[in-house]
Amino acid sequence: MVLVTFATHSLGCCCKCLTSCVAPTWVIRAASELALCTNSLLNKTKIAEGGRKLRKNWNPSWVVLVGNSLVFFKDPKSQTPSSWKPGNSRPESSVDLRGAVVQWTNDLSSKKNVFKLRTVTGNEFLLQSETGSLIREWFNTIHSVIDRLVSFTHCVCVRVCSCVLPRSASNVENSERKRVRSRLKKFILKRPPLQILQEKGLIKDQVFGCHLEMLCEREKNNVPRFVRLCTEAVERRGLETDGIYRVSGNLAVIQKLRFLVNHEKLNLEQSEWEDIHVITGALKLFFRELPEPLVPYGFFTDILETVKMSDYLDKVDRLKSLVLSMPPPNQDTMRFMFSHLKRVMEHSDSNRMSTQNIGIVFGPTLMRPERDNVNMAINMVYQNQAVELILNEFDRIFRPSNFTSL
Repeated sequence: MVLVTFATHSLGCCCKCLTSCVAPTWVIRAASELALCTNSLLNKTKIAEGGRKLRKNWNPSWVVLVGNSLVFFKDPKSQTPSSWKPGNSRPESSVDLRGAVVQWTNDLSSKKNVFKLRTVTGNEFLLQSETGSLIREWFNTIHSVIDRLVSFTHCVCVRVCSCVLPRSASNVENSERKRVRSRLKKFILKRPPLQILQEKGLIKDQVFGCHLEMLCEREKNNVPRFVRLCTEAVERRGLETDGIYRVSGNLAVIQKLRFLVNHEKLNLEQSEWEDIHVITGALKLFFRELPEPLVPYGFFTDILETVKMSDYLDKVDRLKSLVLSMPPPNQDTMRFMFSHLKRVMEHSDSNRMSTQNIGIVFGPTLMRPERDNVNMAINMVYQNQAVELILNEFDRIFRPSNFTSL
């Protein structure tokens, strides 16, 4: 048997919107429609709490529906169903139906006449009764309350906002926008030019991510200062290190180094940079972050085609011609880097960085296509071979008379 009475409905969060004004009759009427109170003895089990699955443990429980809440009471064995009242027992738990979902289920229990209730907090309950008509009535009632709560909340929020906001709100908002726009315009007009900010040291030019030609022009040198600092550190204390340039450094420390390079003078002899792999990792990152790689995009295809040539001497001469055609910062930085890599390679017995290993590391670091394509894997092989060829023929390609003093 299902008993239906009236109880006070808690408007929940929507009531907060109404505290500053008198509730209109439509709110009171809507609230009373949601204030149905229903109670029956059902079988109940909790199967999930906060999304975590629980073991089923069926128990009879008095289930009471009051407004937007479902309250569970332990079954008092001493009372008959006809004499039981909610006031005679202490509630065991309660469920907020706002945002809840209710659905029939056949696969979660071997019992018949079972439906599942899931709350917004991830709690799940199974409710069951041997009486089909009773459990269907419960299902329909809970489902109806959930639907009404959704529509009621939307209705309250829309209509309360319209009754609380003053009629002149739009005018005030437009006036505020004009005021902000005017202040922004004045601020932008008064803002000093970039050059003045740079002269005062308020804005510093970037090192990582800067075009090579711009960086060299700013530093008045054809080889970036950061490249010199890193290679000098490697040659002082890293040439014998196993896997130099191949082993990865701590990424967090590399990013810290990257940040400091862009904002202040750097001393790589400090203890925090004692891991040489951090320095080599930062140097490789510098080349990877160049907007245009050390080997300019316009030379990429020609260099790959040169590497494919069958005649070795023609191949070297062609590669030399391409290098000499590059902009001075690219030429000189390439000569400086490959001269350094040759010194690394000379210690290959200790660091195990052979010509082939250096090619694998620096092929994709120093050159890349402007747009990725389906031949990336094949191109990678030729990029590595290009680096190997430059290392093996360094003296012929980078003849001193061809370059400015470094």
